[in-house]
Amino acid sequence: MSENRHHALGLSDETVLDMYETMLLARKIDERMWLLNRAGKIPFVISCQGQEAAQVGAAFALDREKDYVLPYYRDMGVVLTFGMTAKELMLSGFAKAEDPNSGGRQMPGHFGQKKNRIVTGSSPVTTQVPHAVGVALGGRMEGKDLVTFVTFGEGSSNQGDFHEGANFAAVHKLPVIFMCENNKYAISVPYEKQVACEKISDRAIGYGMPGFTVDGNDPLEVYKAVKEAADRGRRGEGPTLIETISYRLTAHSSDDDDRAYREQEEVAEAKKKDPIHSFAAYLKETGVMNEEKEKEILNRIANLVNEATDYAENAPYAEPEHALKYVYAEE
Repeated sequence: MSENRHHALGLSDETVLDMYETMLLARKIDERMWLLNRAGKIPFVISCQGQEAAQVGAAFALDREKDYVLPYYRDMGVVLTFGMTAKELMLSGFAKAEDPNSGGRQMPGHFGQKKNRIVTGSSPVTTQVPHAVGVALGGRMEGKDLVTFVTFGEGSSNQGDFHEGANFAAVHKLPVIFMCENNKYAISVPYEKQVACEKISDRAIGYGMPGFTVDGNDPLEVYKAVKEAADRGRRGEGPTLIETISYRLTAHSSDDDDRAYREQEEVAEAKKKDPIHSFAAYLKETGVMNEEKEKEILNRIANLVNEATDYAENAPYAEPEHALKYVYAEE
C-alpha cells in the first residue's frame, strides 16, 4: 500500500471516494454533452475535462453551508460539489425552461443557483472576480463567517477585473480565495504569449497576499492549499492567490478546432496525466477503492447521466414570450 495522504489531511476514505465520484460525474456529463452536441441536440459545450481534480479538490475544502462560489465557465466540478445536479446541468445544455441557471436564456457554463450559493457569472471573462470581492465585503459588513471562492483561467488574470479585485481584497484583508485554473491556453494563445512571469502566483506579492502554485491534477494538493487559504480568510488574514497547473484536454469549446494551434502529440502526452486515472490509481493503492467498487461507481454515474439526458431532452422549452421576462420592470 502507498502512503495514505488523505488521512494526513483529515479526510476519511468515504470523503475521498466522494471526491472521485464527483470528478468522474463531471467528466461523464461533459463527455455526454459532446456527443449530444455532435448529434445536433445541444448547441454548445465548454469543457471541464482535465480540470476536474482542481475543481473538486478546491470545492471540498470549502464550507458548503456558508461559503459562496463564483465559478468560471469550466467549473462543472465546483458546482456539482456545491449541490447542482446532473439533471440541472443537462437542462442547461438543452436550454430548457427548468434550467436553474437562467431558465434556458444563457449558454451552458453560466452557472448560478441561489440556494447553493453559486453566484451567477457573465459572458465577459473575469467579471466574477470583483463580484467575489463584493460578496466578501458584504459578508464582513453583516458579520457573517463566510469565504468567497472565485475561479478564472490564466488568460483572465491579465484582465483589469482581476487586478482591481485582487488589489481591493488585499487592501481590506477580505476573505477571498482567487484560484487561477492554468490550463496552458487562453483559447488559442499559449501561456508564454500571455504572461511574462514564470507563474501566475508570482503576481500575488504585488498585491500583498500569499501566492501558491500547486499541481492541478492532484485533488489532495489542491484541497490542502484551498483549506489553508479558507482558514486564513476566516482568521481575518485576507485573501490568497492559488494557481492550479493542469491541461485542457479538449478544444476550447465545441466551436473551436485546437489542431490549428497545438500539436496533437502534446495533447496525447497530457492525457497520460489525466487526473481521473491518477486519482483512481491512488485510491486503489491505498486500499480505498477496488475494481468492484470502481465498477459500482461507474454504473451509478452512467445511470445518472442517462436519466439526466432523457429528462432534459424531453423537458419543455420556455414559452417564447418569457424571453422578455426580467428584462423590463413590470407594473
